[in-house]
Amino acid sequence: MDWLHEFASMNFIFLFLAPLVILLIKTMRNRRKLPFPPGPPGLPIIGNMLMMDQMTHRGLAKLAEKYGGLLHLRLGFLHAFAVSTPDIARQVLQVQDNLFSNRPATIAISYLTYNRSDMAFAHYGPFWRQMRKLCVMKLFSRKRAESWASVRDEVDRAVRVAASAAPGAAVNIGELVFILTKNITFRAAFGAQPHENQDEFISILQEFSKLFGEFNVGDFIPWIAWMDLQGINKRMKKARLSLDRFIDTIIDEHIKNPKDADDADADMVDDMLAFFEDPQKSGKKEPSDELQVNLKLTRDHIKAIIMDVMFGGTETVASAIEWAMAELMRCPEELKRVQQELAEVVGLDRKVHESDLDKLPYLKCAIKETLRLHPPIPLLLHETSTDCELAGYSIPVRSRVMINAFAIGRDPSSWKDPNTFRPSRFGPGGEAAGIDFKGNFFELVPFGSGRRSCPGMQLGLYALELAVAQLMHCFKWELPEGMKPAELDMGDVFGLTAPRAVRLVAVPSPKLACSLM
Repeated sequence: MDWLHEFASMNFIFLFLAPLVILLIKTMRNRRKLPFPPGPPGLPIIGNMLMMDQMTHRGLAKLAEKYGGLLHLRLGFLHAFAVSTPDIARQVLQVQDNLFSNRPATIAISYLTYNRSDMAFAHYGPFWRQMRKLCVMKLFSRKRAESWASVRDEVDRAVRVAASAAPGAAVNIGELVFILTKNITFRAAFGAQPHENQDEFISILQEFSKLFGEFNVGDFIPWIAWMDLQGINKRMKKARLSLDRFIDTIIDEHIKNPKDADDADADMVDDMLAFFEDPQKSGKKEPSDELQVNLKLTRDHIKAIIMDVMFGGTETVASAIEWAMAELMRCPEELKRVQQELAEVVGLDRKVHESDLDKLPYLKCAIKETLRLHPPIPLLLHETSTDCELAGYSIPVRSRVMINAFAIGRDPSSWKDPNTFRPSRFGPGGEAAGIDFKGNFFELVPFGSGRRSCPGMQLGLYALELAVAQLMHCFKWELPEGMKPAELDMGDVFGLTAPRAVRLVAVPSPKLACSLM
């Protein structure tokens, strides 16, 4: 019986000690678990959703002043983190970029990009790498002459439109440059000849843009998404149906009249059709996101990539051109210096040629300074693929990480007079000389960095530099109705991009006879 007594005693000890051991292990684990970064307190269930109006580049920059360069927000069931300093941006975009290379997507974005069939919102992986390679080598390549020729042609057309204004009449520069970039991207995507339903396509894009930026409570509290309390699901279905009708017609036209990818008149649709696999004809299943020996694209892939190109090449570039023009007009001394450089390098008997751009260092400094103050996409969105650590804090899997390129470009610890437009800071002897925006300097990340940096950066920069150079060289510009430079409204509107709140309007006076031709 002694052994029974000992057995009972051991069981008692085990039952008594086991919970203590488990509690001790749990306590130790909790101690080891890192905390979330600081951030504003939230409410039960909804968290910080009542602060959604502050989830802009400017609002998050202001919150960063209080809570630091890495702050935490809880939006319903979603954890969100805002990065506002170069050091932490480097951790996300370079040191640990394999953990932060996914893209978050709202319900609207997922639906309107055909379940992430595009490149911009596809998760990092084999499929995304193939799509990026296609875009870099085929769609945005310097070898693709038509894309670059469309920039030159459309910039010349914009100059002629400005030159045709009545003497003393003001020109809406915002509208002028939006039409310019719309025509460039439309030609690159669909061919040299404007499509008869081009305006219809632009209205579709505008509705997509609104839906992309719409606040949808279902994104943050998933179990009520099916209720469609705001009617967003109905708008999404209508918008995608409109896009299907428009682009399917264009794809069918290209299939009936195929062009070789090397053809001088080939457009992006032709390039992508070289990888097109029609499951209805081949009897094969549509390609998944798994690694394939050869890239195969469906209609959904082609339509989604076209959406990427139209969004990435229209609003962002147009906004950057308008901001550059506005900053120069607001600073007459800087405007004078840019125009003087153009006169010396190009002369007053011809327009700017592509070969002139590398001989215009101060113009490039002005462009760089514009992108510092007004990055085309102010919040670069990333998503974690696993639980990870950042700057000593815990970041859960599937968290949204927002790199605030706007705040980083105005960080007072990195920039002297951060809110002042001063291109000379990038010139010889300037405190920022040598800093570029190709992803190696995290004080300046207007195009992102690392795996998810913008693949169309070179084509976009070419359009930006040539448009600003040509408009500055061909015209003298005056603000309308005696407005003083200091009176220019420099506010912006937050969305996927941050364009000017008030369109830039100015009076052009042709300087060159050739600008009328």
